[in-house]
Amino acid sequence: MKRINEAEAAEILKSKDNILILTHRSPDGDTLGCAFALRRVLSGMGKTVLVDCSDDIPKKYSYMWGSSEKNYNPQRSMEFTPDFVLAVDVADSKLLGARLMEKFPEIPLCIDHHISNTGYAKMLCLKDSAAACEIVYDIIKCLGVKPDACTADCLYTGISTDTGCFRYSNVTPETHIKAAELISLGARFDEINRVMFETKTRTYLRLEELVLNSIEMYFGGKCAVITITKDMFKQSGSNETECDGIASLPRKIEGVKVGVTLRERADGTFKVSLRTYAPVDASAICAKMGGGGHARAAGCDFAADYADGKKQLLEIIKTELENA
Repeated sequence: MKRINEAEAAEILKSKDNILILTHRSPDGDTLGCAFALRRVLSGMGKTVLVDCSDDIPKKYSYMWGSSEKNYNPQRSMEFTPDFVLAVDVADSKLLGARLMEKFPEIPLCIDHHISNTGYAKMLCLKDSAAACEIVYDIIKCLGVKPDACTADCLYTGISTDTGCFRYSNVTPETHIKAAELISLGARFDEINRVMFETKTRTYLRLEELVLNSIEMYFGGKCAVITITKDMFKQSGSNETECDGIASLPRKIEGVKVGVTLRERADGTFKVSLRTYAPVDASAICAKMGGGGHARAAGCDFAADYADGKKQLLEIIKTELENA
C-alpha cells in the first residue's frame, strides 16, 4: 500500500477514464457525497464515471445526482467494465459488501478519513478529517475545477452528516471553513440540514418507537443497547435505508458513555454501530470485533447468534469502560 496526498490523487484521476467509484454498504451522506461529487466533477472533465453500492441508496439523497437522472441506478455498473476503480470513505474492503468484494478483489485507490483504514487499496489518500468529503473537496481543488452548486450540495452533505450538523468533537476550524466555502458555492445548507436532521417519515417514527422499547442498560447506566430486528422493519413498514439517525439515540441518554445499536440484516447477521463519549474509544472496541472507525463513532459486524454476539461485545465494552 502506498500513501499519497490529495495532489497526487488528483493527478491520478486526471490520467484515468472509465472510472468506477465504490461506496460502503449501508451508504451514508459522506460516502455518497464523496462519490457523486467526484462523479459530477470527473464527468464534467469528459470522463465516463459510474457509482456503485451494494445496498439501496436512500431516496433522501436523490438530489446528489440531479434531476436528469431521477431514477439513478448505481448497480447498472454491473454492465460496465471500468479501467480504474476507487473506493471512498471505505475503511475496510469488507464494508463494500460481498458482491463488490468478489467483483473487485483489488482496489487501486482509496480516499478515506478513518484512521483505522486497513490499507487494502494499492494507494491510499488518508487524512484524519471530520469527513471524507473534506478530502475530496481538496482533491477537486487540485483538479483545478470550481464545484458547481450540485457538487457543493454533495460535499456539504458529507461534512454535515458526519459531524452531526457540526456538533461532534471531530469538527475542526477547517471543517467550518470548508463548509462556509461550499455554502458560498451554492450548497443549500438549510434544505440539506432540514432533510438530514429534522424530517422523518411516518414509517421511521414507528420504527423508532419499536426500537426505543428495546433499550437495555448495562454497567451502572454507562452503556445503552438498542436492537433493530427484521420483524421491527416488517411491523413499521420501514427498511434499512431509514436507519441513519437511530444509531445516535442510545448515546443521548443521561449518563451513557457507550451507545450501541444492533441491527439485524436480511441474511441474519448483525451490524453494530457504536457512539461514545470521551474517554471511551469506539474504534478500539470495534477493532476487537473486526471493525473500526473513529474515536467517537465506529462499527463492526457479527455473524454469531444474537445473544453470543452481544455478550462478546458487552465484555469488550466493560473492559474499555474500566480502563477508561
